[in-house]
Amino acid sequence: MGQVDQIDCVVCLLRRWRREDKPSLVRYANNRRVWRNLRDIFPHPYTESDADAWLAHATDRDRAPWIFAIDVNGEAVGGIGLERGRDIESHSAEIGYWLGEPFWGHGIATAATVGITSRAFEVTDLYRLSAWVFAWNPASMRVLEKAGYHREGTLIRSGVKDGVLLDRVIYAITRDPGLPYATEESVSA
Repeated sequence: MGQVDQIDCVVCLLRRWRREDKPSLVRYANNRRVWRNLRDIFPHPYTESDADAWLAHATDRDRAPWIFAIDVNGEAVGGIGLERGRDIESHSAEIGYWLGEPFWGHGIATAATVGITSRAFEVTDLYRLSAWVFAWNPASMRVLEKAGYHREGTLIRSGVKDGVLLDRVIYAITRDPGLPYATEESVSA
């Protein structure tokens, strides 16, 4: 997947993580309301050692070519990234993002999602990006919808978070959003 160092999203900048982001990373990531909407791999409480481990990974361009800090006014206030699929899904990627609570509701997550989506389709061979959202998180659903993603369905009772069995909603966007989905008949014709 092609590499990009930064993406200007007007209200924020997507840029490579830096070691000096550690204080802001801990400050904004160590929030139960943020953690509650992410996979369990995102720890809570979020400690300085968690930040050290994340920054060791995220600053390695070869291992993390599409992982960015969401920068507002020179401070890392969240993160966004793409994880490429494998095997038959090698031209697809999952998008994930989080934003520090003081920055919610200002269009920053939407701008970051639009920015990374547009750039990924410009410089990579990806054809599809998808995201899952806990059904209890309508704000994240609005972010994806404003960014042009379409709701594809609900995965009923498909996850457990914070001891709660829950539904997840799948959103996706394709490189050519106006084209119909390919069928076995259209591909073999």
